[in-house]
Amino acid sequence: MQLLRHIPFLKAVFLHSISAFGGPQGHLGMMMKTFVNRRHDVTEEELIDYNAFCQLLPGASSTQTLILIGYKRGGIPLAVITLIIWMLPACILMGIFSFFIEYINDKNGSLQLFRFVEPMTVGFIVFAAWKAFRVSVHNTITHIIMLVSAISTFLLFKTPWIFPIVIVLGGLITNISSRRIPQTEVITQKIKWANIWLFAFIFILAGASSELARKNNWPHRRPINLFENTYRFGSLVFGGGQVLIPFMYEQFVARPESQKLIKRNPNIVKINKDDFYTGAGFVRAIPGPVFSVSSYMGGIAMKDMGFSAQVMGCVIGSVAIFLPSALLVLFFFPIWSNMKKYATVYRALEGINAVVVGIMVASSFYMMKDFTSGSTLMLWLNIAVGILTFILLQYSKLPSPVIVMICLLFGWII
Repeated sequence: MQLLRHIPFLKAVFLHSISAFGGPQGHLGMMMKTFVNRRHDVTEEELIDYNAFCQLLPGASSTQTLILIGYKRGGIPLAVITLIIWMLPACILMGIFSFFIEYINDKNGSLQLFRFVEPMTVGFIVFAAWKAFRVSVHNTITHIIMLVSAISTFLLFKTPWIFPIVIVLGGLITNISSRRIPQTEVITQKIKWANIWLFAFIFILAGASSELARKNNWPHRRPINLFENTYRFGSLVFGGGQVLIPFMYEQFVARPESQKLIKRNPNIVKINKDDFYTGAGFVRAIPGPVFSVSSYMGGIAMKDMGFSAQVMGCVIGSVAIFLPSALLVLFFFPIWSNMKKYATVYRALEGINAVVVGIMVASSFYMMKDFTSGSTLMLWLNIAVGILTFILLQYSKLPSPVIVMICLLFGWII
């Protein structure tokens, strides 16, 4: 009976999962529209706080933010269901795609339907940035923090550590002043120690099993190696999908080309370079988390072992990449919440939230660079789609999925 009252929320999560394009920054704008403005599951301040906290953790930040929305509404059970509903459509689609890779060429990979996804995503990011700016940037120091973090993030967008570094620095800067203290009583949350113990146990067990399998040349060790590789990515990658994909390239494409490594580990998990790039490109054109690319990579890595093995590879890739994100966020969030009663952390939040606005501004400009790669007509069309998306988000009551469909339809017609 408890779950029944959350069905409207879970329906909203599903609609979000099949319409959320553009990676973590774009997803935040859609969450702002759906879960703040339309459904009121969280406030603007809470969503910005969740997002800022998740930027400090490794893993899929937009996934972790959505998990926390579910956690607020219904505790860990609803958080887990939220995760499953969010990740499943994209993971299934990417897994299926791995079975048909030989039938996909470059022309089919760049469907006209998706030609305006990028400017649409910029519109969502600008919308989220504007909403967050009104809440979080309200004095001289937060304006400066936002500006510096935007410039730093833009210049070092592909550097994995830039996101946590600027967030920590922003929090330190606003601690220089000792005037701000917590204004409300913070309810202490119980820390779920089982989550971090389970995370550590799986991490150590996966690493040890993978190394034993390699040294002893176990005949069916590839699934074990694949799980260890993917779980490690989910545990250590900061910065979202744009950082995850280079990590995967180094592990699955570049490393297996080393003759020295092949002699030591002839059955290393490897993926053809063309197949890798095709999957990395396709995941940008589908809704949902960019981390779902792991389902595709897992399937491709196991493709030569038969249909059942390939299905297993897709499942391993999906579970291993998202499990660390869930365990880490559900363990550390109660700690983060409990720390807010201290003035130091309370003051840090002012700078952290200003940094998040800066990151969104930088993301907008970074994605706009690609607008100039085509013709002059396409440049103006991209700008028009971005502006139209922002206007619809800001001034209409249309839900996010409808706005996405309008932009997709526009791409199909033009």
